[in-house]
Amino acid sequence: MESFDELLKMAEIAHGHLCAGQILGVRMAMLGCRRLGVEEPRGKDRKRLVTFVEIDRCATDAIGVVTGCRLGKRALKFRDWGKMAATFIDLADGRALRIAALESSKARAKELFPEIENKNQQQMKAYRELPDEELFAEQWVAVQLDAGEFPGYKGARIACAECGEGINYDRFVEREGKTLCMACADPAGRYYQPL
Repeated sequence: MESFDELLKMAEIAHGHLCAGQILGVRMAMLGCRRLGVEEPRGKDRKRLVTFVEIDRCATDAIGVVTGCRLGKRALKFRDWGKMAATFIDLADGRALRIAALESSKARAKELFPEIENKNQQQMKAYRELPDEELFAEQWVAVQLDAGEFPGYKGARIACAECGEGINYDRFVEREGKTLCMACADPAGRYYQPL
């Protein structure tokens, strides 16, 4: 795996700027890979990892850069829980490690660098230097992945009886003998409304 600084530069390019969240994400992903023994997540080990992220913020982009896990490859899974946390799963042996940023790290940053007035700059400096145990909580967990959740899974494609759009990965609802996509099954719950 590349060095912290090399990965951080890659994350900055992918994300568009450098911030405290990028530093946490790079460190979190490096720690997850290290604990699982994944030496080259974007190289020879690229098919070993699936990563669940729990927030759609800066750290998620950094985690994707370090691990090589992407939504489009079905190796990055998003759970909108609003937590600065990620779970790294080694598909080779099924082990999974959930890592969460400690809320206390913000206070630690302020404590270490009171002379830095800008909170982001303060955290960026601290997050580079603090040991892992002062930044993260680690917990070995069990994660059950259905066959359809694995990268590379090819499932049946079914057309929605209402809108005609194709539906992949069994993301449909059977209602009154019709196969409906999620949007047609619950129009009020759509994230969009037709004009």
